[in-house]
Amino acid sequence: MATQNPPKKRKDPGAPISPPPLKKTVKSTTTKSAIAGFFTPISQKPKDRTVWSERSPSEDAPPTLLVGRYQPENNDKGPPDKRRKIAAFDLDSTLITTSSGKKHASNAADWKWWDSTVPDRLRKLYEKEDYHVVILSNQAGLTLHFDANHKGPKANAQKRVTEFKQKCSAVLTSLDLPITVYAATEKDIYRKPRRGMWKEVCDDLEISEDEVNLKDSFFVGDAGGRIASLGKGAGGAAAPAAKDFSCSDRNLAHNVGIDYLTPEEFFRGEKPRDFVREFDLLSYTFPEEDGSLDIAEDVYERKNDQDVVMFCGPPGAGKSTFYFKVLKPLGYERVNQDTLKSRDKCIQAARELLKDGKSIAVDNTNADPDTRALWIDVAKKAGVPIRCLWFSTPVIVCEHNDAVRANNALLNPEARQSLPKLAFTGFQSRFKEPKEREGFQDVTEVKFKFRGTKEEYVLWGQYWI
Repeated sequence: MATQNPPKKRKDPGAPISPPPLKKTVKSTTTKSAIAGFFTPISQKPKDRTVWSERSPSEDAPPTLLVGRYQPENNDKGPPDKRRKIAAFDLDSTLITTSSGKKHASNAADWKWWDSTVPDRLRKLYEKEDYHVVILSNQAGLTLHFDANHKGPKANAQKRVTEFKQKCSAVLTSLDLPITVYAATEKDIYRKPRRGMWKEVCDDLEISEDEVNLKDSFFVGDAGGRIASLGKGAGGAAAPAAKDFSCSDRNLAHNVGIDYLTPEEFFRGEKPRDFVREFDLLSYTFPEEDGSLDIAEDVYERKNDQDVVMFCGPPGAGKSTFYFKVLKPLGYERVNQDTLKSRDKCIQAARELLKDGKSIAVDNTNADPDTRALWIDVAKKAGVPIRCLWFSTPVIVCEHNDAVRANNALLNPEARQSLPKLAFTGFQSRFKEPKEREGFQDVTEVKFKFRGTKEEYVLWGQYWI
């Protein structure tokens, strides 16, 4: 007969466990200084001497410029400073860099001086060389204002602004000089290389732009359009260097009329590297001393009593300007999708104008043969010839034109908004060069040339992108 195991006794839940378990000690994360700080009266706590404000490009626009002004404790009040020299600096990769080695700071404390000489050099500028010192920085990653229709999360964006303020306050506190930092958060008038931040600097210093000592003022920044350098090998003095991400700092200095230096040149005394501008204003100088436009016959020869002139070219190529300056005086009516809002409405308007005996200019991009075929058919059914004007303006010039137009009312009679990058890349992806065999009487290439007054060129002839 098989024996059965005796039933297991149930343990008394209240019985002691031998040996007793060791209790894990949890170390408090609260420091003595934090406890002391908690009980320290506000009046005795160190004061953050950086005062922050936000500014708008116009009265009816939301704020896009973040401004932090640091005032040392012993320099709160005093007579107006009569300095006329301005030393302006970019922030990231010029005055500071990340202490983590990452491209972008991971938190407010992730920074160190770009070079050990930076703080003493800035103090010397202010204390011994009578310069105003300011910081001008593009900070497109910051958002100061959310659109009314914004539905996404806001916490991370707000955190970035807070951390940026904390980082700047730490930098300015370390220097302890009366310095103001300006951070442009959108692609508007404040963004370098545009002059908006510089104008704010002059206003804040109560110096008119004409009173600034431009000869001795300068701007230091890492965006200088420098080309890549291979260095000189292991035994050489120069190390390999990547190309700059843009030329915006050099171009801002050009717009203002002051000298430009890279951080390597200013803080380390290195020799300048070669640079190149993707768009160079020297290629587009003011055409005539008296500012007059070529007469229409020199630009466009009319061949027919009635016809259709179809434009082909990217946005910002100068098509609308050409219409108003050249074709409108010759009696052409304009058909434009930006104003009529749809292609069908454009075609209907064109048919009615042709029926009334008018000649028309089709002021659209018309990038591909399929789109152009629609207008060739309109002209054919109306019994009139169709000509093509191909605006071969480089896309980089088109982007410049678009920025000039969007930011200057004088050159923007139709109040057009700035176009997204996709508007230009989209045209490039669809573009096929127009040919007479498509059905045109002729195809005439129109190379870009500034057409306007001297006053208009003063605005156009600055760097905007």
